[in-house]
Amino acid sequence: MTKLVINKLCIIGVGLIGGSLARALRKAGVVKEVIGAGRDEAHLKRANELGVIDTFNTNLADAVIGADVIVLAVPLGAMQRVMTQIKGYLSDDAVLTDVGSAKTSVINDAQTVFGHLPVNFVPGHPIAGTEQNGVEASFAELYENRRVIVTPHAQSNKTAINKVKAMWQACGADVVEMNPSHHDEILAATSHLPHMLAYTLVDVLARMDDSQEIFDFAAGGFRDFTRIASSDPNMWHDICLANHDALVPVLEKFSDELRLLADAVRKGDSDFIKEIFTRAKQARDKFCND
Repeated sequence: MTKLVINKLCIIGVGLIGGSLARALRKAGVVKEVIGAGRDEAHLKRANELGVIDTFNTNLADAVIGADVIVLAVPLGAMQRVMTQIKGYLSDDAVLTDVGSAKTSVINDAQTVFGHLPVNFVPGHPIAGTEQNGVEASFAELYENRRVIVTPHAQSNKTAINKVKAMWQACGADVVEMNPSHHDEILAATSHLPHMLAYTLVDVLARMDDSQEIFDFAAGGFRDFTRIASSDPNMWHDICLANHDALVPVLEKFSDELRLLADAVRKGDSDFIKEIFTRAKQARDKFCND
């Protein structure tokens, strides 16, 4: 197997995810040059000062010229705008990928912008992150022993697919391939729904009359569950809208189940309550190792 070599990596959006990718690939010794791109020059200068990127450019079209791998690490709501700006400036053999948390929307954006799905376009999604944001929060080990889902479209070139997989494997990730729509259904349940619940819970409690006392006495379980509500609200706003087709059904399912639990508590239905809690514990113990 030929060793992965990325001569020029262009990361559009050098934050936690994009910055950590650059750091990891540097650590692995598989990238020769990293150029950062985005609208915020001060942010890019900071990434350069930290050694995350070699050079930067606020003109996205100029930034992608000559790059053999381009990673779109921007919010889902910005994907179409970014693709429009780089259209026509990609090298014929350049591999284009992304890190978005919803894949069908990104594929639709590419279809809209390019008029077809480029054969070297391979969507991806690293299942990794923290509640911290920005390039200062990036670190090379973020992807080690974490899942990265690659979701090629029907026309994706095998060589491009393999290069994207090899890139993430060089970061220490466990790479799996999945159908884009199936990815969105799975992530709606396992990632997007928990974030919606955490945001809503914190918002509800914060608007109660005795909110200060509520948060003063919040125990560890509350802090653990709501930690993800400290994530970037703009990013999660975009995810919520981009994956609404898959997210709405699981939100409605959860709402139905919550109403049933509320009714059981109201009635003092001990058997129903214990059954739910026992079944949930058994499922958590079976499927989760931590």
